Amino acid sequence: MFPAVLIVDDNKSIIDSLEGILSDDGFEVFHAYNGYEALKKIHTESPDIVLLDIWMPGMDGIETLKEIKKEYPHLPVIMITGHGSIESAVDATKSGAFDFLEKPLSIDRVIVTINNALNFRRLEEENRYLRKKSIEKHSVNGFSAAIQSLNRQIMHAAPSEASVLITGENGTGKELVARTLHHFSGRPEGPFIIINCAAIPENNINSELFGHDKGAFPEAVAKNKGKFELASGGTLFLDEIGDMNLATQAMMLRAIESKTFQRVGGGRTIHADVRIIAASNKNLATEIKKGNFREELFYRLNVIPVHVPPLRERKEDIPTLTQIFLSACAKDARNSAKSIHKDAMALLHNYDWPGNVRELKNLMERLHIMVPGDTIFANDIPHPYHVGENTQPCPGLFAIENLKEATQQFEIAFLKNKISLESGDIQAAAEKLGIDPGYVEDTIEKSTPKKQDIK
Repeated sequence: MFPAVLIVDDNKSIIDSLEGILSDDGFEVFHAYNGYEALKKIHTESPDIVLLDIWMPGMDGIETLKEIKKEYPHLPVIMITGHGSIESAVDATKSGAFDFLEKPLSIDRVIVTINNALNFRRLEEENRYLRKKSIEKHSVNGFSAAIQSLNRQIMHAAPSEASVLITGENGTGKELVARTLHHFSGRPEGPFIIINCAAIPENNINSELFGHDKGAFPEAVAKNKGKFELASGGTLFLDEIGDMNLATQAMMLRAIESKTFQRVGGGRTIHADVRIIAASNKNLATEIKKGNFREELFYRLNVIPVHVPPLRERKEDIPTLTQIFLSACAKDARNSAKSIHKDAMALLHNYDWPGNVRELKNLMERLHIMVPGDTIFANDIPHPYHVGENTQPCPGLFAIENLKEATQQFEIAFLKNKISLESGDIQAAAEKLGIDPGYVEDTIEKSTPKKQDIK
């Protein structure tokens, strides 16, 4: 299919000349003699590119350009200008024109500019397609009320330049939320840079974040840009921010407040336009009380708080998620996706998923590989996921004949489970349960055999 060109000019001889040349070059050509006619032709003929004269009676080229860009923002427009009106052409370029051509027209220049504009449009379309696929790949999937509420929060927060603090347990999809915020922000074409604060040794994190100059330390044999500088014009995602040391927290606070920083060992102040998104599976309010996190940094990051719910609070999403994960496995393996029998799905619903969505994804990958048939049945599900099937809340509970002792055993098992869900944080578990942390510690301590008690 040949590209379609719309020529808009009040000079018939120019239109006739361009139509003949472009038709000979393989283009499909339409024409209009004024701006109003041009807008109608765009609507009916859907051209791939517009050649638009600046000086026309009635609606001039600049006005026509603005109207085109309102309705068809991705349609490339090349302005045609007479001698002495270069300033107007530059203004038109600022209004969205791809380029401008000066009369008398050079045919070679016309063809080259049209081809450049069409190539640029193709690249834009490819980028939009890739961005759409990226959004689909990294979106938070599900139809539960909890996920719908989360997606509303994301859509409200994304266009803002304000910092976002994402909280939630490990495996809930905090990075997916951060990527979605970036994709729908005002800087989606900018870089999305991730730094995992828990994975970097304490003596290296300043260099990773802010870079270093040559000779800053023995291993610094060359200048190195840090993540903060690399993220300029885009988003910096600080994962596991609760594990950042206090000294680096102070440097991060200054960088966020001033939008400037210095490389390690350097004296030059560098400006960086960075949006900050942070995430933590820790209770930062608790960490502040413990003296492990700076309160002023917390308030800088927590401008827009977003909480990602655990999978156990959105179990109605499990069928959707399993289908997505199994389909992805099938695509990678280039075979058909497996289905899950209703009895197997019931087992997945009954499980509490301490590892959240990540655990479910890993299980689906395992089942896709290990189950030979096209359907995953209940007996294909590994035994740890058979909750409620010949199992008890805690081992031997129903064998205890004394109610008081059985109550104590259940309480111990219950508290241990809640502490486990909070990654061993007794304070956080006690806060969620609304009880005194000291009581939790005493109860767990009493249940732990002492050395002299072990025979």
